[in-house]
Amino acid sequence: MENDDRELISELKQENTRDLAFHRLVKLYQERLYWHIRKILLNHEDTDDVLQNTFIKVWKSIGNFREESSLYTWLYRIATNESITFLNSKKRRNLLPLNDVSDYLMENLTSDPYFDGDKLQMKLQHAILKLPEKQRIVFNMKYFDEMKYEDISKILDTSVGALKASYHHATKKIEEYIKNSD
Repeated sequence: MENDDRELISELKQENTRDLAFHRLVKLYQERLYWHIRKILLNHEDTDDVLQNTFIKVWKSIGNFREESSLYTWLYRIATNESITFLNSKKRRNLLPLNDVSDYLMENLTSDPYFDGDKLQMKLQHAILKLPEKQRIVFNMKYFDEMKYEDISKILDTSVGALKASYHHATKKIEEYIKNSD
């Protein structure tokens, strides 16, 4: 763990420095977490809600952070779990099958005024949405965030081998979808 993170964690755990340290934490990680969540939810307003929920959960549980992983990994794990929880909640409220959220997410993407992708980017997003949830998350983290398998493994609590297989299968499915949709 980097010294800056250790210092920040120490300040977060002390009552007299917690507020200022939390402000620094948000400033440091807000944008990266926003885009991580956004790739999962594909909607600006939903992403803002989940990002807030993520930071609320961090605030409430910083005292329980055991420092077994990096601060970055811990934050990404919370953001990923909050995103999945949010999606599952939306699925239940909208009476969607728990394994089929791609139509809902595609609707989110096409109705999002902040998405400015062209036709090819829309096709790529549609192909990604056709993937099973775990493959979609792994693909986004590896392809867009350029994360290492070891980091993704810590965030998703999955073996590196399983992640490599998920990413490989995801890329093959995306290539096939794009090739056949012309």
